[in-house]
Amino acid sequence: MTTEISHINVQYRKTIGRGEQFGPGFTYPIFVARGKEGVMYVLCRSSEYRPEGTRVTVCTTDEEFISTFARGVAQQGPHEYNFDDGSLVWPTCIALDSQENLFISDEWLNRISSFSKDGEYLGKWEERPGAGDGELDRPSGMAFDSDENLYIVDSGNHRVQKFTKDGKFLAKFGSYGSGDGEFNMPWGITIDSHGDIFIADWRNDRIQKFSPDGKFLMKFGSSGSGDGEFDRPTGVAVDRDGVIYVADWLNNRLQVFDQDGNFVDAKTGEAGISKWGQDKLDANAEMWDERERAQGLEREKDFWGPTGVTVDDEGNIFVPESARNRIQVYTTQSPTFAGPRL
Repeated sequence: MTTEISHINVQYRKTIGRGEQFGPGFTYPIFVARGKEGVMYVLCRSSEYRPEGTRVTVCTTDEEFISTFARGVAQQGPHEYNFDDGSLVWPTCIALDSQENLFISDEWLNRISSFSKDGEYLGKWEERPGAGDGELDRPSGMAFDSDENLYIVDSGNHRVQKFTKDGKFLAKFGSYGSGDGEFNMPWGITIDSHGDIFIADWRNDRIQKFSPDGKFLMKFGSSGSGDGEFDRPTGVAVDRDGVIYVADWLNNRLQVFDQDGNFVDAKTGEAGISKWGQDKLDANAEMWDERERAQGLEREKDFWGPTGVTVDDEGNIFVPESARNRIQVYTTQSPTFAGPRL
């Protein structure tokens, strides 16, 4: 017996960010991790022709800039990647431990780097690319369980691996395919309050749910653009009430599901100008004039390739958009329950 959710109220709250290679702003933000006291760590992937924008931007949800660290460029040239310890090339995800240390996966370097919340480099663990136990091939999503073991989506190997915090291999599950418990280039991951694991199975256009020991529990979604269908889902998150949120990348939307995977709602974007964006426009009145003359500004509010989704304990939902260098923030009220269902 489960409890059916009859209504979930998800409302747009605000937009955070603007496009910047340095300082207050983002360059291709790909993931958001929520820290304490309003702090957010935004993982910026940048682009191959401007790698200097690769970094972690630390700010508050009120757009107070704090710092940046783990930049992606070498000292010898502004447009050359840095492969040294403490740098990033193609970062994919941030996982925070109980001390708010950051663990960052890098699918180019096939390594996991760790930093303090202040940006101090702590260490790394990596293996040569491979398919053996503990080896990684393009690691993507990561999540800690309640015992601070780290689950890593091993995308190129079509599986999930479990490690201790210092990189000791513990377990694995999944293999290539489209059957139950199989994956095709999985990407996002989240762990709910019960310890169950949700995986965004990217090329299979679905979400799969597993027990903590990797036993397949359920799946939902299929290829398409209708309600409950996906076109390359990149991120999945579950809030404290069991509501499931999915970043539906190529459908340019956020979809909402109940705890059984039943479609509830979809959001296509409602973005406005962020505080940082307002500051930049106010600094140059001609930019406001340019906006007045611009065509198609109504499309600016829409999602464009959302790359992930993160929920916090206050019911806030953060959806990064790499292509628009911003994060749309939504909030959800406690769902209305229709009562037990057999």
